Amino acid sequence: MEDMEDDSLDVKDDHNHNYCASGSGKARTYLSSRLSEVPPVLQPVPGGGEAGCHRGKQWSGSSSSTTSTTTTGGSKFMDSDSGSESSEVSETDCAALPPAVEGKFSLDSTSKFLLNAMAVEDYRKNHWPNLEKAIDRLLIQNPTDHISVSYAQIYSYIYKCVCQQHSELLYNDLTSKITSHLQQVSTRLQASAPEDFIETFNVALTQYTASLQCIVPVFMYLSKFYIESKLNRDLRDDLMKLFADHVAEKHVNTLMPLLIEAYSMPFKVQPSTMASVVNGLYSLRPDWTQLAPALFSGFIPQINPPAVESLLSDYAARDQKLQMELSMNGFPRGDQSRKRASEDS
Repeated sequence: MEDMEDDSLDVKDDHNHNYCASGSGKARTYLSSRLSEVPPVLQPVPGGGEAGCHRGKQWSGSSSSTTSTTTTGGSKFMDSDSGSESSEVSETDCAALPPAVEGKFSLDSTSKFLLNAMAVEDYRKNHWPNLEKAIDRLLIQNPTDHISVSYAQIYSYIYKCVCQQHSELLYNDLTSKITSHLQQVSTRLQASAPEDFIETFNVALTQYTASLQCIVPVFMYLSKFYIESKLNRDLRDDLMKLFADHVAEKHVNTLMPLLIEAYSMPFKVQPSTMASVVNGLYSLRPDWTQLAPALFSGFIPQINPPAVESLLSDYAARDQKLQMELSMNGFPRGDQSRKRASEDS
């Protein structure tokens, strides 16, 4: 009787010849064999079409566990009574990139976008405002003034901006800031009186040049790793070009006749001021020498073509004319009686 009861507990047969095992081990073996006959189910992935559908697979585990994995929309849902994963993914998943990998890349790109947005926000709130204040102080200083500016702190801000991949943003902000300043300088020059125009232009040019002597070294890290390496340009040349475009070019037609007039009347304008303005214009745009060759040749050597022997008489006549004009304007040649006597006399 006990043997018959054990057999009845192990296997039962219904009228459809379906066998049910009462023991846990036999039941699992039976269910595992039946599950292997279930046809694979296609799970639709949103927006995927055929390429977005992945075949549900049966994961064969040990005799004590059965694991089923279905990939949907790039996520894996594990159904296991033991929680163990003992098989590998078949190579027949899909020819396209698995959604799980695609989801990973999209997540990484989203994370990078968020991190970049946070970095830009930090740049706008913390780094650039401090740099802008320092640039303002450097641009409005006079050559004789001493302004207390922490160059180490400014350099630290610039270093952080470059390391955080904000080089292009920093360069654009720097040039925009200086352009706005130069437009204000041009407006003040336009309101200057003609008799003071040369002096006012010289002050603006001298002050701006002195400011660049501080700005360019501080932005050396930006210049080295972005402007020179990627733009193939020089920071100082770019900033001087801004002055030429927004200040000098707008007033050169007013400035040149005043310079020619002042050059024809010695000491109407201080010689140092004349030399500074003429040399400054030549450094900004060398082709401006064509507007007044005689003016530029008086301050910059080798502007005129080299001397020709056939024109020596013309050169002598030009020198005599100049000496006569100086004598008529109150510049005598001096006391010739004190000249040392010649050895022939």
